[in-house]
Amino acid sequence: MMTNACLTFRDLTLGYNSHPAIHHLNGTVRKGSLTAVVGANGSGKSTLMKGIVGVLKPMEGSVVRMPGVRTAYLPQQSELDRSFPARVVDLVSLGLWPKRGMLGRYTKEDRESVSKALMAVGLGEFETRPIDTLSGGQLQRTLFARVLLQDADLILLDEPFNAVDAKTMGDLIQLIKRWHGEERTIMVVVHDLDLVRQNFPETLLLARQPVAWGETRETLRPENLLKARRFHEAWEENAPWCEPDHSRDHGHDHDHHDHDHTHDHHHDHSHGSGPRAA
Repeated sequence: MMTNACLTFRDLTLGYNSHPAIHHLNGTVRKGSLTAVVGANGSGKSTLMKGIVGVLKPMEGSVVRMPGVRTAYLPQQSELDRSFPARVVDLVSLGLWPKRGMLGRYTKEDRESVSKALMAVGLGEFETRPIDTLSGGQLQRTLFARVLLQDADLILLDEPFNAVDAKTMGDLIQLIKRWHGEERTIMVVVHDLDLVRQNFPETLLLARQPVAWGETRETLRPENLLKARRFHEAWEENAPWCEPDHSRDHGHDHDHHDHDHTHDHHHDHSHGSGPRAA
């Protein structure tokens, strides 16, 4: 089974300034699996993504990647500087860097790959549009085009459906399913549990510690959601009191969704190990 593990977490603890945000995560992410990462705000989902991609070093334990795995990581839109004076083509062609190196020549084939990727995300003819004129949905499509060009084995998407309309969300889910069909390993932070139930075979439920991890239907059972919520509330009560920061979480079309789901369904535990070997 181990040879089939794209990622292995060994007692992984991640955090900032010696405050752990995720504790004692153990388990494996199978090569070719499609996993949703769910949990309340502050449950460690983005932290986990940053730990896997290596921008955050573990406080304890480790993340072991299968040798030679090429990774594509899409952070939350709120982390991007929208005012950066770039065009769609500039942003998308960043996806060629891993293959070309920063100073590689931009060839005719590259130009064709970029326009094919833009067609694939429904943005043909958008090459020269400045990114600061794009809607949330168009920006997310642009970022997905960049991921397409990266041709990665492991794809990490942090809340990719956050500021997008329903049509864009449907199209992005189709792209994720296409990548899954190509045997890539994909982990996606998602708020809406109905979306997870409909589209993601496996789910990792976090409340700063793994509450449950495995087949989605099992993981999202009510008793697990309740357990996750209790863990989360226990954390919140022990945490130093501060105003919740709603700003980064809002301003998108299906806000009400996020709320129902995030705040009412909290996340839970059966065992701290990864999915059973399939």
